[in-house]
Amino acid sequence: MATRQFSLTHLEQLESESIHIFREVAACFERPVFLYSVGKDSSVLLRLAQKAFAPGKIPFPLLHVDTGFKFPEMYEFRDRMRDEIGFELIVASNREAIEQGANPYDLGTKKCCALLKTGGLLTALREGKYDAAIGGARRDEEKSRAKERFYSFRDRYGQWDPKNQRPELWNLYNSAVGQDESIRVFPLSNWTELDIWLYIHREQIPISALYFAREREVLDQDGTLIPANALTRRGATQTAPTTPTTPTTPTTPTTQPTQASKCVMTRFRSLGCYPCTGAMLSTATTLEEIIGEMIAVKTSERASRVIDHDADASMEAKKREGYF
Repeated sequence: MATRQFSLTHLEQLESESIHIFREVAACFERPVFLYSVGKDSSVLLRLAQKAFAPGKIPFPLLHVDTGFKFPEMYEFRDRMRDEIGFELIVASNREAIEQGANPYDLGTKKCCALLKTGGLLTALREGKYDAAIGGARRDEEKSRAKERFYSFRDRYGQWDPKNQRPELWNLYNSAVGQDESIRVFPLSNWTELDIWLYIHREQIPISALYFAREREVLDQDGTLIPANALTRRGATQTAPTTPTTPTTPTTPTTQPTQASKCVMTRFRSLGCYPCTGAMLSTATTLEEIIGEMIAVKTSERASRVIDHDADASMEAKKREGYF
């Protein structure tokens, strides 16, 4: 009798690995939390979490660190997913910094990110007493993230030391943490940007409309296409400064346009705060067309994130301070 052979496709192998990690986290940690950024990677993580614990609900809350500078479309999409799926959503922010008017226009992206993103995240994790935080970072995104393990150990201050990471032999993960220590967990570590889009297409996962191309009014700031209305639009918790207090540089958004805007077909590869997130020229209006672009692209998706252009605010430096 012939032996039947069974093998997984590439996406099925990645899916199985990520689901295994989700279940390990639920089994080994007392207070895990899912960091929900509303982007495409978070959307894939959300589907994987649903599969990992079906038919039950996701057994831990989703935490969104809100800077007050997210695109309105991101807030709308976040709340729609919460209502449709029924997960527990916690929205956290650095209220003290927001009340003091922290913004990238006056402070520059490095200090603003430290206050609103890193500060907000560390405060939320500390107040929630979470011992594991699950996020959608991938090794192919950026060179410092390529150093990450699936389980990334953080000390009592939330800081990351790339030389103090634990070995991961086979599929065994060390979840032991001491008082106030924690683990950041990256189930998508082995996925690429193309894998993400192929999986979104296969699973028909809902994603923000910002990922699809349409005509948008943008300003070219040192090669980065910033939405023109990002110079005046604010989130509900922020107020606009009257004039910029820092010179216009690739890492400091400005409230005064230096040139005329233009209306072109663009979409976003990566979503962040709107004053610091650039668009890319694109005509891709469907998932199939986006996948076609990803097959040919040669640059990182984070090339359009203004904060990553600042050598002083490199991803590794931010991660050492507690950034995800």
